[in-house]
Amino acid sequence: MTKSDHIRIFDTTLRDGEQSPGASMTHGEKLELAGLMEEMGVDVIEAGFPASSEGDFAAVSQIAKQSKNAIICGLARSTEKDIERCGEAVRNAARPRIHTFISTSPVHMKHKLQMGPNAVLEAVGRSVAQARNLVDDVEWSAEDATRTDFDFLCKCVDVAIQSGATTINIPDTVGYSHPEEYGALFRRLIANVANSDKAIWSAHCHNDLGLAVANSISAIANGARQVECAINGLGERAGNAALEEVVMALRVRHDTLPYTTGVKSEYLSRASAMLSRITGFPVQYNKAIVGKNAFAHESGIHQDGMLKNSETYEIMKPEDVGVAKTSLVMGKLSGRHAFRDKLESLGYTLEQDALNDAFKRFKALADKKKHVFDDDIVALVDDQLAEDGERAMFKRLRVVAGTDGPQTAEIDLVLEGEEKFAIARGNGPVDAVFNAIKSLIPHSGSLDLYQVHAVTGGTDAQATVSVRLNDADGFMATGRASDPDTLVASAKAYLHAVNKLENRKAKRQNAA
Repeated sequence: MTKSDHIRIFDTTLRDGEQSPGASMTHGEKLELAGLMEEMGVDVIEAGFPASSEGDFAAVSQIAKQSKNAIICGLARSTEKDIERCGEAVRNAARPRIHTFISTSPVHMKHKLQMGPNAVLEAVGRSVAQARNLVDDVEWSAEDATRTDFDFLCKCVDVAIQSGATTINIPDTVGYSHPEEYGALFRRLIANVANSDKAIWSAHCHNDLGLAVANSISAIANGARQVECAINGLGERAGNAALEEVVMALRVRHDTLPYTTGVKSEYLSRASAMLSRITGFPVQYNKAIVGKNAFAHESGIHQDGMLKNSETYEIMKPEDVGVAKTSLVMGKLSGRHAFRDKLESLGYTLEQDALNDAFKRFKALADKKKHVFDDDIVALVDDQLAEDGERAMFKRLRVVAGTDGPQTAEIDLVLEGEEKFAIARGNGPVDAVFNAIKSLIPHSGSLDLYQVHAVTGGTDAQATVSVRLNDADGFMATGRASDPDTLVASAKAYLHAVNKLENRKAKRQNAA
């Protein structure tokens, strides 16, 4: 590997990413995210657009002051005031950069700038020279480069390099290009522009056609040594090339893409989660590298392969991107091998007949539920193990509720064959019901979950109640029951959970 094989990762999450509608960040959030970017090894942090607002100027200035290793970059239009403001914002950075740009495509020059080609060429030279007088590191971008006349683009780049630009960015501003075309553009420009070796060539791709990462990789293969991207692909319209995807593509396919980055990939999941928290933008479940399902397997065939050798269905290790471990999601497509492995991880070892019976129950449950969680499997097995009879059975319930209060519950249970009665008050009718049951069956379980769902529509719908209890000894039990009366369903579900909690503790204690 030579020095030219290093790919600079230019992160524009704080600038282009923040331009995504609804993704604005506070001053403190920008500082927090910039700190993580530097820690993870990003080469260039485009911290903002200083001339756009006082808030952006303050954020870029503070990020510049706290930076240690990363290049801190500010964006500026090709105007004297923008460039002065940008230079002032980044001047305290250990490694400051001014990034100035102007449109070069016919449609942009005519309708946006209302400038002719000669005026644009003059602006390129003037703006780059001004920026270079303020900092040693200047990047110049040809906005809408992929829809620009090639010969004119060559002239603009040549002027930028002669005026002192150290990085030349060729953005696919509107996500119009495709990999073969975009790669060829870099190859032709590098071959035709005088002094092309005097600058680093950069790719900035938007994802309007879903090709941003592919285009960026093609640019690298054809001479680009900087890629401009954003965490989670955040950015204008359909977003930018996703930083995590570019980094891992180069790492995983190093055999055919012999390039390196300085990004510590184990930070990728953390960065993704932080950005999602800050912006409120959820990460799609099937998002490459950092999505919830990126290392999850539900198909029985896939799970069987994963349990034998993870390389059968995973081309990278989850810990490589900061994910703790692979997840075998239990669902209707899961196989017997994965089910047995899940049971063992939950502390159950069943004989073959019992395993077969439990697997049938699991499949029946999976056909009814979209997701089968560990709690569901524990409840399923505990139900099977407790088939000989529950300690307590529900018989009758009467509840007094309303604004006059106090909310009171009277309950009759059959406890080990003997009828028992209790009355209790609570902070609401449900609390009163649970307190009444707990007075008859004392236990140390705390209520972790109480959910009510209507099975059908209408006021006469049957209510399905789910209850989950956890106790200090680490025992957990989930109860579930349905009834047209929500309070009756609640009592049955709570009683179901209490029975299982006590049965499970007793069986584990006897086994010990």
